Amino acid sequence: MKTHSILALAIGLALSGCTPPEQTKANTKTAETSVIAASNQATGIIAKSLPEIALALRKGEVSAEQLLTLYLERIAAIDKQGPTLQSVLSINPEALNTAKELDALRAEGKIIGPLHGVPILLKDNIESLDNLATTAGALALKDNITGRDSPLVAGLRAQGAIILGKTNLSQWANFRSEDSMSGWSALGGQVRNPHMLDRNPCGSSSGSGAAAAASLAAGTVGTETNGSITCPSNANGIVGFKPTVGIVSQQYIIPISASQDTAGPMTKTVEGAAMMMNAMASTTPEIDYAAGLHKEALKGVRIGVLNFALGNSSQIKQHFATALKDLEAAGAVLINIDERPKAPEGLGKMSYDVLKFEFKDGLNAYLASTSAERVKTRDLQALIDFNQANADIELALFDQSILVASQAMDSLESDDYQTALTTMQQATRTDGIDKLLQGYDVQVLIAPTGPVVPRVDPINGDIWPSSWPGFGSYAAQAGYPHATVPMGEIHSLSVNLSFIGTANTDADILAYAYAYEQQSKRRIEPKYLRNAEDEPAIQKAMKPLTHH
Repeated sequence: MKTHSILALAIGLALSGCTPPEQTKANTKTAETSVIAASNQATGIIAKSLPEIALALRKGEVSAEQLLTLYLERIAAIDKQGPTLQSVLSINPEALNTAKELDALRAEGKIIGPLHGVPILLKDNIESLDNLATTAGALALKDNITGRDSPLVAGLRAQGAIILGKTNLSQWANFRSEDSMSGWSALGGQVRNPHMLDRNPCGSSSGSGAAAAASLAAGTVGTETNGSITCPSNANGIVGFKPTVGIVSQQYIIPISASQDTAGPMTKTVEGAAMMMNAMASTTPEIDYAAGLHKEALKGVRIGVLNFALGNSSQIKQHFATALKDLEAAGAVLINIDERPKAPEGLGKMSYDVLKFEFKDGLNAYLASTSAERVKTRDLQALIDFNQANADIELALFDQSILVASQAMDSLESDDYQTALTTMQQATRTDGIDKLLQGYDVQVLIAPTGPVVPRVDPINGDIWPSSWPGFGSYAAQAGYPHATVPMGEIHSLSVNLSFIGTANTDADILAYAYAYEQQSKRRIEPKYLRNAEDEPAIQKAMKPLTHH
């Protein structure tokens, strides 16, 4: 398809600073910015949402082979060249053949499932039986081809999805250093935010978030321990869903925490996320998450408004106030909650200790399960030693302080671990989310998802606002469901609204999120701005006034 090759060339020229000759010097910067933004925008079928793409495949408006080719060309033009998002770490060499096979089956009248021919990208800590390494972005796992399908991947295949490839991520799912950069891995480099390229894509599912926003696949899969689906969804302006822990099997996924880890869908729409959940949630085959979505789902629903979790950004508060109006327009009853649940002393340390205890135990077990021929680092201490021996690559930007601290932890049989886990879950479940839901007689809790993302800073690492809006850490530590949906933009950057519920209310949370999404429709397409100064209003304000 020569048109796409020409487009890729045009993108490369635009970003290298080449300006069309018809532009005058007076408007070069503004015009150049508009050319870059326009050339990177997705068009046609790949600009659409997962449900729309699945429908087009069913109607024969596009074949799986054609669709996959369009995504491969877009990845080449946008991810590897052009803005160079660096969100896709590897491409499945068999994806195109799979697409052809699925087209042949469709021609015979054989439809595997609702995702027949739909290309999906997996975060690169999730195993698939394809000829793809599962690396967590780490040099030590660059050859970790396992030939194993995580149950969630098997579920996607069983409904006809094509595994397009793997996405970049914060290395070791952002559990390596207390001074880390979100979205950086040794193998993949730094993921870029498609809305504004110098802005943090958030982690650890940064590549999945950026790829979904930039239309590099119909849907992506992320994983979360504490914010790693919801924060990148907020940063990249997409829908993210963190299910109740256990609904999506964690088998053959590189672990951090047995009590908090879960995979989840990251897509442009709630319906797309629900369709992916139907395939991924192998422990709840009786639930049709997509069938439960309807526009009237919020009518009469009592919503707990977490006013204590708004943070201090006036702009986020303004968008949240608009979201409240949208919720009321959809029929919801809003109940103000002004007081944060009282946390036991030392909860932060205990929750962090739980992760370190479980990471050591889980990673040692995972590494021992890999091929000894392909993976030479067989436990956490060997990984620490490997990184030190390859410090010029692995430790060039930040250390491995979390790995070292985790190695020092005792076993899961220790009293310290058992006490920390029990205390954390009591605080976030019974005395946290459940207490709020029951005490205020509400069915769901809402808050902003997170802050407006800062710049990528390779010198200082992540620099986040001191007042973090949201209540996602409680949902993560409790293992409870959390959906996040775009609620507005601040200077071309997205901010999202969170819906949080109690255990196993995933279908309800998705339905509430869907009803809000249909009422508000706040998702924005990325503009691929190089920095804030490319925003016209900011660009004007950064210049001195001209006196006549």
